[in-house]
Amino acid sequence: MKRLYQTAYMQTTMVETIDRSNSSKCSRICSKHLIIFTRFPEPGRTKTRLMPALGAEGAAQVQKQMTEHTLATVDQLTKHHRQHSPVSVDVRFAGGTQALMQHWLGLNWTYTPQGDGDLGDRLLRAFQHAFERGAAAVLAIGIDCPDITADLLTDAFHRLMTSDIVIGPADDGGYYLIGLSKLVPECFQNIEWGTETVRQTTIETASNLSLDVTQLPVLSDVDRPGDLHIWERALTTSPLRTTVALSIIVPALNEGAGIGVLLQSLIERHDLESAEIIVVDGGSTDNTVETARSWPVRILSSPPGRANQMNTGAQHARGDILLFLHADTVLPQNFQAAIVDTLDNPDVVAGAFELSIQGQNSALRLVEWGVRWRSHLFQLPYGDQGLFMKRKVFDTVGGFPDLPIMEDFELIQQLRRNGRVAIAPASVITSGRRWETLGVLKTTLINQAVILGYVCGVAPARLARWYRSARNHTRLSE
Repeated sequence: MKRLYQTAYMQTTMVETIDRSNSSKCSRICSKHLIIFTRFPEPGRTKTRLMPALGAEGAAQVQKQMTEHTLATVDQLTKHHRQHSPVSVDVRFAGGTQALMQHWLGLNWTYTPQGDGDLGDRLLRAFQHAFERGAAAVLAIGIDCPDITADLLTDAFHRLMTSDIVIGPADDGGYYLIGLSKLVPECFQNIEWGTETVRQTTIETASNLSLDVTQLPVLSDVDRPGDLHIWERALTTSPLRTTVALSIIVPALNEGAGIGVLLQSLIERHDLESAEIIVVDGGSTDNTVETARSWPVRILSSPPGRANQMNTGAQHARGDILLFLHADTVLPQNFQAAIVDTLDNPDVVAGAFELSIQGQNSALRLVEWGVRWRSHLFQLPYGDQGLFMKRKVFDTVGGFPDLPIMEDFELIQQLRRNGRVAIAPASVITSGRRWETLGVLKTTLINQAVILGYVCGVAPARLARWYRSARNHTRLSE
């Protein structure tokens, strides 16, 4: 918990930049809108009624896990409805900041502070905000009921087509869900929140207003130590426990022009049931994040730098195999089979693909030949070749080193100490924009100079500065 809080604060400035650039984009609300009430999991300020049994850290950890469980369920809902009746999601939070929430839960959702007042005031504001922006059916849930499923939420939206109000009754007299097909402020006024009369009072209010109410199955909340068995049981079927065969991790920074093409090629060519795609944004100021949101992928944020971004993606990945893919690189057909076949060799600890560079310049074919020679003879593929390995291997070598440049080179060195780095018999296709912009010879010379400097012990920070300067100077002199 402490690490989450400290790491997130280090990223606050970067994420707030994303917030400002995307604030207007995140305000769009679909006709079906879901509101989720939660808190940032700061020890001592959340799930306080569980603290006698779990302590401050333990209670905050349960808050964190239950929120992630709920968002994983909601992710299933939004993927199911994406094509025909999309569902927009607003996470209404207390504690922390918008930047902290984005770092914790990703960039797929909109985050809005709950604001002041009792629960009724905060619920009313959230519903009013949704209806004012065009929603036709609005649901609100908390994170305390782990038995909420994507199917139940779908059913609740369906019931709002013929009912004014839908209520998910909790067995303590409250409700775990409330949905409206139109704004009814009276449902949130003159309620004794936190008591066993909440649901009954709400139903009586609706009856007095001649509103049609339908109820969902009764479920249990997790509020007190005696309820923890409910959470422990739910963990066995939680979407968070579901693993996938492959996690494709894409670090991106201002890749708005190409990220959509990459994601389309991935999603059209592989089974999302057995794989996941994670885009890790490093602080883009263009439409990278907005474009990625159009696809069924997870979107995370991290400080800029591919090492930071790829390690962040790996930390959140559920796959047994990790594939690190640059945003300007397209995978070959049947890439999953090629990865599995390559890693099936017991001597192989990691792999990569052959490299094909877009462009008609014959000099690019010489570059491809050099890459092929280097990769096979010296087992030295680089990041634009799509590095892949089993998660346990990635964890064993400690992930990508925290370097501003040459992070893939150093990782390969670590991997080679543990086994063979193999090249799959298929080629990725990477953009030729670097070579086209600077020229093939100049690009190659700059790259080789950086490698030579690193091998000779030049500090990576100094190399990174020189690399940026050399590329910028070359552009300006042309």
